[in-house]
Amino acid sequence: MTDSLPPIQTTARDDAVLKALAGFVRQESLGPGEKLPTERILAERLKVSRNTVREALTRWEGLGLVERRQGSGTYLKAAVSPDMLHMPLTLAGGNDFAGLMRTLEIRRALEAEAAALCAVRAGKAEIAEIERKLDIMEEAFHTRAGMSSEEDWEFHQSVYRASGNPLFEQIISAMHELFHRFWEHPLGVRDFGHASFPYHRTIFDCIAAHDPDGARAEALKLIATVEDDLKRGAANLKLSDRK
Repeated sequence: MTDSLPPIQTTARDDAVLKALAGFVRQESLGPGEKLPTERILAERLKVSRNTVREALTRWEGLGLVERRQGSGTYLKAAVSPDMLHMPLTLAGGNDFAGLMRTLEIRRALEAEAAALCAVRAGKAEIAEIERKLDIMEEAFHTRAGMSSEEDWEFHQSVYRASGNPLFEQIISAMHELFHRFWEHPLGVRDFGHASFPYHRTIFDCIAAHDPDGARAEALKLIATVEDDLKRGAANLKLSDRK
């Protein structure tokens, strides 16, 4: 399968590797969910170091185009092509409240529109997958007496995918790490995410009923609870600073 990869003769190795990989993906008709060759094989065929391949794949991972699974390999998460553009997205790190709020403002718009489009475009298979992810998330909530960031993330990803626009998943994936850090260290908000729990079900109900206005409204309610949690976290931080 990898014999079709041409060696790269250029100094712009990072971009060249990405373009060559995208060309290979198109030529081999690889789609989301399918596995890429190993870094070693790709490096040998492209005549570059494994580190160069690794850095290129890291860029794709940051854009939400691939997923690296421990002990399994690298898998496509979205369609790619040689002529696609790579848009850089820089986010403030840590638990900076202002940065989190700026990110949430963007997420509010994207989440609401993705849910609305999902309600219009999702077919029976997509709706079944969203419900499956929702059931897993709800079971985790009741079993652990609280929200789980990974199950929550999987549910939202299923909605993004069913929206029919891969940019939703790619852009929000770039923000995921920032919110994941807060989820793990929620500034004293012990029940972070709990208030958003019921809105996952109401969003799904609207999607299943093909009600875009309802799905959008429920997504906005969910994001409003996250904003409240962030504000509580900021207030906790100010109180601790005063002590």
